[in-house]
Amino acid sequence: MPIETLVTIGVFAPLVGAAIAGLFGRRIGDVASQTVTTGLLLVSCAIAWTVFYQHTWGHMEAFTVRLLPFINIGDFQSAWSIRIDALSAVMLVVVTTVSALVHIYSWGYMAEDPDKPRFFAYLSLFTFAMLALVTAADFMQLFFGWEGVGLASYLLIGFWYKKDTASAAAIKAFVVNRVGDFGFALGIMTVFWMFGTIEFAELFPMIADKAGTSWSFLGYEWSALDLAGALLFVGAMGKSAQFLLHTWLPDAMEGPTPVSALIHAATMVTAGVYMVCLLSPIYEYAPIAAQIIAVVGAVTAMFAATVGLAQNDIKRVIAYSTCSQLGYMFFAAGVGAYQGAMFHLFTHAFFKALLFLGAGSVIHGMHHEQDMRKMGGLMKYLPITYAVMTIGTIAITGLGIPGVGGFAGFYSKDSIIESAFASATSGHSPVAYFAFVVGLMAAGLTAYYSWRLIIMTFNGTPHWKHQASDHHDHAHDDHHHGDHTPHESPPVMLVPLIVLSIGAIFAGWYFAPEFIGHHEAEFWRGAIFVASDNHVLHDSHEVPTWVKWAPLVLTLIGTLVAVWVYGLKEGMARRIADRGGPLHAFLYNKWYFDELYQATFVRGAKALGDLFWKIGDVKIIDGLGPNGFAWLSQRIGRRLSLLQSGYVYHYAFVMLLGVAGLIAFAISLAS
Repeated sequence: MPIETLVTIGVFAPLVGAAIAGLFGRRIGDVASQTVTTGLLLVSCAIAWTVFYQHTWGHMEAFTVRLLPFINIGDFQSAWSIRIDALSAVMLVVVTTVSALVHIYSWGYMAEDPDKPRFFAYLSLFTFAMLALVTAADFMQLFFGWEGVGLASYLLIGFWYKKDTASAAAIKAFVVNRVGDFGFALGIMTVFWMFGTIEFAELFPMIADKAGTSWSFLGYEWSALDLAGALLFVGAMGKSAQFLLHTWLPDAMEGPTPVSALIHAATMVTAGVYMVCLLSPIYEYAPIAAQIIAVVGAVTAMFAATVGLAQNDIKRVIAYSTCSQLGYMFFAAGVGAYQGAMFHLFTHAFFKALLFLGAGSVIHGMHHEQDMRKMGGLMKYLPITYAVMTIGTIAITGLGIPGVGGFAGFYSKDSIIESAFASATSGHSPVAYFAFVVGLMAAGLTAYYSWRLIIMTFNGTPHWKHQASDHHDHAHDDHHHGDHTPHESPPVMLVPLIVLSIGAIFAGWYFAPEFIGHHEAEFWRGAIFVASDNHVLHDSHEVPTWVKWAPLVLTLIGTLVAVWVYGLKEGMARRIADRGGPLHAFLYNKWYFDELYQATFVRGAKALGDLFWKIGDVKIIDGLGPNGFAWLSQRIGRRLSLLQSGYVYHYAFVMLLGVAGLIAFAISLAS
């Protein structure tokens, strides 16, 4: 079968599964719905790996499959296409692998949920939207997939719609993403205004010639490419939960845990990183926009790492970890190391999905408890979950020995930190040194909160004994009838964890030469554009020895402090938290962003709405318009109704007055 046909099947198979489960799920039953959606996802996954293999080792050339016209309005031409190159091949593997494993895992996790067909339909719909996004050949299809994953995430976060917190979290995610998407749409409009096309194949070769184009606005000259790049990045900030537009991501943990692993660890939130790397031809000629990306990414990495220190919900700790790791990816792209950003996106998919699904296994084993303060001592009750989550923690902390090796995160995160240093010393990016310092500090904090999670959950004194869980992650009753002893998850949940743990161990070592090493140019083959003066990735391999060892030193410091505070001095952290203090309150309350946004945007929008409604609409428009005329007509009617007395002599008197008036008028005319 031609590779073009295979790819088309791979992209649309999840949509077929979503349609069958969503439309006919109640008729065909739970098992059939799960089998169809999971089977078709496995087909997509097999095709994705085939494409990736053909690209990486079969020397397959990039190609585009044009399927049908999409939108044709004047010069605005868009066709539904499937673009396959190095970037899309990597994303196909990430999306379909994680989604397929999440589908399998959900057979166990959602076993007692009554709405399984709807859940699996939403999962497959999300996967299709993400595949449409990463294979887009122009901005219109990219925007379609962008909004599609936004819709699917809304449906999945609010899957348990009878829970107020889940519905509120879904709405929050939808609204915050609309803010980012508004900037994204403006960026697309700017690109079309500049180049007259939205198709990547036509657009990218034209960018170098437009590098000096400016736009006069409000008396200032604006760099058009920087403006377009910055606006497009606003969309990435919303979708990838970057600083200022990050507030939706932790609340999205209200959805089922498999949703967290699929959307908020490995796929949807990485769409922004993918988009920035795809648009590297723009950002290479938009230095101000690139610096904005680097600064926002670095600030996000630090901000989320500090907040993760004080959270107690096991899923929220991992959610802030996601924010922080996304920050790494963005500042890598901002300093010019797009390859490093994509490599970390690739490795992060394995160990972050592993951590989220591992957390789901803990929650399942703890009968839906999510508070780490009510855990402890679970190592002997959940040995496999403990082992795979430890692997994921080693991977995310980037623990490894320079020159020897380590797990997946060691290769990708250290490459980003080294690239930031190389970019700073070569003068490629003025903000790269800031990103380098922040990256090192965030590495230490990542080690601290990651091992804090492991120790509080699996080691130390069991805090779950003799207390019933009062937090339900599932919308069903516990079938253990009061037995709250932790238990290991079923094999259908453990197998995906084991598969992901293999990726978390070996993905960095095996793929580093292809993504960022000596095979890098052959692997990317122009899918990532690097300007002639950008030697960041090459220079990152020749940084001083202390730069290579610095991440390990800070990671070990963070690890040892976590072991001392939560292991050797058990109870000390709880006493500090109980004592409170401004710093703990600041971190525990997430830098008070929710409160700040509530006081400004939410209340401000409500006050503005009340002003337009109660003053503008009710008092002015209705008061002077419909209500005013109605009031006037009513008053006149009441006055005139006084003339309707019902006495004949009253009416005769009025008639006489009328006749007298007519006579007087006639006499005046005659005279």
